[in-house]
Amino acid sequence: MSGSPEAGRQDGTRPAQLSAVTTVQHATLLALREAIAIGRYEPGQPLRQETLARDFGVSVPPVREALKTLETEGQVVYVPRRGYSVSRLSRAELRETYRIRDLLETEAITRAVGGLTRDDLARMRAAVRDMDRADRASDVAALTAANRRFHFTVFDAAAMPRMADMIRMLWDGTDHYRSRYFATPAHRDRVRAEHAEIMQAVARGDASAVAELSRQHRDHALEALCDALPAEDGDTAEQPVSPAAPTRRASRH
Repeated sequence: MSGSPEAGRQDGTRPAQLSAVTTVQHATLLALREAIAIGRYEPGQPLRQETLARDFGVSVPPVREALKTLETEGQVVYVPRRGYSVSRLSRAELRETYRIRDLLETEAITRAVGGLTRDDLARMRAAVRDMDRADRASDVAALTAANRRFHFTVFDAAAMPRMADMIRMLWDGTDHYRSRYFATPAHRDRVRAEHAEIMQAVARGDASAVAELSRQHRDHALEALCDALPAEDGDTAEQPVSPAAPTRRASRH
């Protein structure tokens, strides 16, 4: 589910598979991250360490460390005396995240597109084919993983690893919402068409077109996700995003 070095599908319901990936701690992190990303745990759902340890067939310490890592990625939140839960974003927070993505991804695209190699283009086309296969199999986890490879081939080619890491963290924090978007066949059809247009612009080296098509691509997903979120007091679909309103996290110190 990722364009990161940790890419690769893990099934958290199979403890035997966890032991095959580097360390139990690392495997638990991968399994829990994917479980959240594909919507096995809903936004706002409590994550009990003992229950997760039993589900994944591991002890509590690797689960605890995985939750700490996922908290830094924005995928879970911690509240004193209540514990961890899957992060839940308001419409305003989701729009803010996508606005920051727009700024960073546009910069990465502008720097990268003119220097993409044949191998880069081949990886993007392979990701498109993988998405098509995952779509036919209704495999949302594989679909989101291939989607990441498609986009991060460009972002990583900007040769600005810190910026790519920032973009990756923003994606991590909204993966469980992205899986909802991909769960709808009409949305998958739209993504397929939009990726085809982006791929054509990439192939002809038109960075401006790639940036604009990518912006439209994000906006369509954001609109659908905001429509699916429950309305909250003072939170409407038309409300502008304030860049000075970061999400607060409770401290455990």
